[in-house]
Amino acid sequence: MKTLFLAAIRCSLIFTAVTASLFSVRPAEAYTVTLQQMGANVVANGSGPINLTGLTFLMQGIAGAVIKAANPAFILTGATVGVDIYEGITGPTSFGSGGIFFPTISSGDPVGIRISDMTLGVPHGYVSGAALSDSMTFNNATFASLGLDVGTYVWSWGTGLPNQNFTLFIGGAGVPDGGTTVFLLGFGLLGLAALRRKLKLLKPIS
Repeated sequence: MKTLFLAAIRCSLIFTAVTASLFSVRPAEAYTVTLQQMGANVVANGSGPINLTGLTFLMQGIAGAVIKAANPAFILTGATVGVDIYEGITGPTSFGSGGIFFPTISSGDPVGIRISDMTLGVPHGYVSGAALSDSMTFNNATFASLGLDVGTYVWSWGTGLPNQNFTLFIGGAGVPDGGTTVFLLGFGLLGLAALRRKLKLLKPIS
């Protein structure tokens, strides 16, 4: 009986730790765009804050959603509105061999990078560190038709402070997989269920 009670405590602690990991609030990650094949379409979703420290303001302009994977590459996700352009980023010169493509639909905060002058575009009046969110969809497209190479591409600036980078995931590469956490949660539940069955089988000593 004592052994079973100890096992119950251990299972309870494991279950608590796993659920806490699954549902805990995590700090916002730096701005990231993820391009995924969703059925017959390619969908880009961007989110996260950007730290402008270490960049130099260049100019204001108007920009719309677009992608070009070949050198010199550029990508901008979000609505067609005014942007503030900063220079000083470093990183890959391309992320594929594709030419210029415009999305079927796009929305949200305009955010992007342009390799030809190593610049970063953010919404006009953007306050450093504020959350950003945007998306664009290319209907009836594939990574191949857009000339995109699957992988992870990072542009950075400054001295390595949090959120001083722009990350592009193509094909979902590098996206945290919740499968491990869900597996652990299921394992903990199975353990508790098995222990409960064992306790039911015990008969009190008269």
